[in-house]
Amino acid sequence: MLDAAVQVFSRRGFHAANMDEIAELSGVSKPMVYAYLGTKEELFVACLQRESMRLVDNLQAAADPTLPPDQQLWQGMRGFFEFVGAHRDGWSVLYRQARNQHPFSVVVNAMRETVLEVITDRLDAAVRAEGRQAKSEDITAMALTLVGASESLADWLADHPEEDAGRTATRLMNAVWLGAEQLLRGELWRPGQE
Repeated sequence: MLDAAVQVFSRRGFHAANMDEIAELSGVSKPMVYAYLGTKEELFVACLQRESMRLVDNLQAAADPTLPPDQQLWQGMRGFFEFVGAHRDGWSVLYRQARNQHPFSVVVNAMRETVLEVITDRLDAAVRAEGRQAKSEDITAMALTLVGASESLADWLADHPEEDAGRTATRLMNAVWLGAEQLLRGELWRPGQE
């Protein structure tokens, strides 16, 4: 039922989604959908929670903390993009349908906070492995940058089924790793003197 609901919500959006269509696609009666999953709002939240857990689990499972920082980052991004590539409807529901609709945005924001925590922890560990300490706000800013860039590229990937998740992760690594590597070594860009 959740698979059918994600598919319908992805195509139609929350407001235009129809419980009859979800029931038909699920192969059950409409009363059964209500009995198992509750109201349309409760069903949408259940879809969001499942897709959020899938995304976070994929991200965490992909990044092996014993690898060098660049490999951790690349594998984490690849896991993220593999989720998007395999679950385009799920990404659409999370990113396009629920992100800006209260009360559903609460679920998406909680997932995003979890992703930020994972990335922040990994970046902090990478800096410490270099024998340095960074300000927490600098680590947080880098994590936010990575999440924002990843979300934008994932949204693009969702619309391009011919694209490969690994190639997408490599593209983002090429855009961010050279700068991240310098930051890990303590090298900072500063504006020129005026």
